[in-house]
Amino acid sequence: MKFYRKELWFHTKGRRQLINITGQIQQCLDESGIQEGLLLCNAMHITSSVFINDDESGLHHDFEVWLEKLAPEKPYSQYRHNGFEDNADAHLKRTIMGREVVVAISEGKLDFGPWEQIFYGEFDGKRNKRVLVKIIGE
Repeated sequence: MKFYRKELWFHTKGRRQLINITGQIQQCLDESGIQEGLLLCNAMHITSSVFINDDESGLHHDFEVWLEKLAPEKPYSQYRHNGFEDNADAHLKRTIMGREVVVAISEGKLDFGPWEQIFYGEFDGKRNKRVLVKIIGE
């Protein structure tokens, strides 16, 4: 059994951003040399997310609107967490969108359904954050 581990780093210019990282994840898989196995990709920060969905701009807008309705950023005073920080909404958005994805690897490729892509979701940006990629298999 082979093992591969890599950290990807992101620094967004804005507070929130969705980034398609599928190409970077496939590059990790290529580097690993693993042909059959499992890939774990997870956000290593509690205000960011990794999830799978369609890469369609209208859908990305819908995510932003939906998340803002469920966990609005402002007023900051609505959250007890916001005594020292102003990012309680980012913690909640991360919980909704998820921490990680697991993808099957078949014949050296990410074994996706139609339209599936991997995204990094940033909900409290403007600083360095990392994503872990761990691959196991043969």
